[in-house]
Amino acid sequence: MKQGIHPTYHQARVTCACGETFMTGSTRQTIRVEICSKCHPFYTGQRKFVDAEGRVQKFARKYGLKV
Repeated sequence: MKQGIHPTYHQARVTCACGETFMTGSTRQTIRVEICSKCHPFYTGQRKFVDAEGRVQKFARKYGLKV
């Protein structure tokens, strides 16, 4: 590695909009995020599944075909 061309590496404090904070490594000293694993719906189990039609069923309905 060449000397003097790399940014300094810090222990960064990450702060989420929900109030959760944790430490990680980064070239920045503080990081602010809008969503984290504590409040993201996928990780909290509050994920809502949308009941969507499949492509084939939508095509068949559009053109009056029976599948």
